[in-house]
Amino acid sequence: MRTMGLDVGSKTVGVAVSDAFGWTAQGVETIQIDEAKEQYGLERLAELVKEHEVSSFVVGYPKNMNNTVGPRGEASENYAELLREQFGLPVVLWDERLSTMAAERMLIEADVSRAKRKRVIDKMAAVMILQGYLDSKN
Repeated sequence: MRTMGLDVGSKTVGVAVSDAFGWTAQGVETIQIDEAKEQYGLERLAELVKEHEVSSFVVGYPKNMNNTVGPRGEASENYAELLREQFGLPVVLWDERLSTMAAERMLIEADVSRAKRKRVIDKMAAVMILQGYLDSKN
């Protein structure tokens, strides 16, 4: 069984999954959502959960630098609760401070164009969130 990592934004959700051993994270895709219209991409997530035999979720938890929880952190808490209700699987909120910035830096260093970075940044952030979680377990 695999763990799925999610980088939740207001317009997209970056998706990554672990290998079967829980050692490495691989990017899967970026799902378009619309938080304002309460469209959370759960149908596509259900397909990916089944396809990858997912047994748990790790959701990026964007805390403020002073460790408080702001509006995006609250949105991640709400998304985690939706996942629990929809799938009945364990959900861990994982501190993701700076993960998107780290992903952006890595893509810039790899000389990825701005247009391509925009398409893959959320998926890369999901990989970094999930890999951080996996590393803490091994």
